[in-house]
Amino acid sequence: MARDITTSRSVPVVFVCLGALLFGNVLIYLYLDSLHQSDEHPMSPHMGCPPRHFKMATMKNCSPWLQCPQVKAEVRKLKLIGQGAVKQVYLSEWRGQKVALSTLSSAEYLEDFLHGVSMLQTLQGPHVVQLVGWCLEEVLLVTEYHPLGSLLSLDATLAQERHHSRDTWQTRLGLALDYVSALSYLHASPAGCRVMCDSNSLEKTLSQFLLTADFHLVVNDLDALPEVDPSRGLVAKCGHRQLTGDFVAPEQLWPFGGGDDGQPFSDELMPGYDERSDVWKIPDVTQHLMGRVPGGDVVHFHLFQIHEECKRRDSRLRPSALDVLAVYRSVYANMARDAAGSRDML
Repeated sequence: MARDITTSRSVPVVFVCLGALLFGNVLIYLYLDSLHQSDEHPMSPHMGCPPRHFKMATMKNCSPWLQCPQVKAEVRKLKLIGQGAVKQVYLSEWRGQKVALSTLSSAEYLEDFLHGVSMLQTLQGPHVVQLVGWCLEEVLLVTEYHPLGSLLSLDATLAQERHHSRDTWQTRLGLALDYVSALSYLHASPAGCRVMCDSNSLEKTLSQFLLTADFHLVVNDLDALPEVDPSRGLVAKCGHRQLTGDFVAPEQLWPFGGGDDGQPFSDELMPGYDERSDVWKIPDVTQHLMGRVPGGDVVHFHLFQIHEECKRRDSRLRPSALDVLAVYRSVYANMARDAAGSRDML
């Protein structure tokens, strides 16, 4: 009889222990997931500001976007740090704050410049570089300055001694996640579904994103973001010249060329396309971002299936950027949980 009582009491104890273990695992998972979520959506300094205001990391208070009088009187050029077809970019200073001042390179691209200013105003958020001000009458644009530069210099930045500890699969997959998050945002933005047209090569795509001090990404160049909406007959055509190469999506290539009977390229006859052309490029960008860090091969293994789907030649069969983002988040969370479990066992 005493043995039966002991046994009956031990059974609830076992269940209590199992329940406690399960609850502990749930807490660990939720903690890791919260860390991952905070990495995906960094809290930018300006996130708490009212609309049409900005706040950089070293500022205590939010400030209204600068208008022409302030831009012309208070923003001082320091040195040229970048130049493209549309803009020249100068490291500049405003009230002791480092900012980036963009000026028009050629009057031929005035429409592109103004489009970029308009998109920056509309799309402000954690995925887009912070707007500081502008002056349309002088064709000037002021944005937050990010000293680590564009994604083109990622490997060189991570090779520096002060940043080398960040050269991990976590950092690199986090950057890839930021990239896909930005695409997903642009494809369902407040300004409608927008296609990243300044992405006709890997190098051009990387140059569109700036690396923040805490190793996240923000879209910097919004000069070429056409809207697509099949219900209104809106399709994208990225530029007026023929695109070539494997990086661009198949639907972005001239379909009537090749062979003796091929037609010469015609912008008027070139069919349009939609945001799935951005999805085609995700695997190539992620392949570059991951580099050769330990654990990178495991990341590629887990992303293999979704990347195969991104590379379907029929754009209608590709996943959306949001679908890809869900897989990336899952892979990141699962790998982070496994890494934490491995550390706990040591």
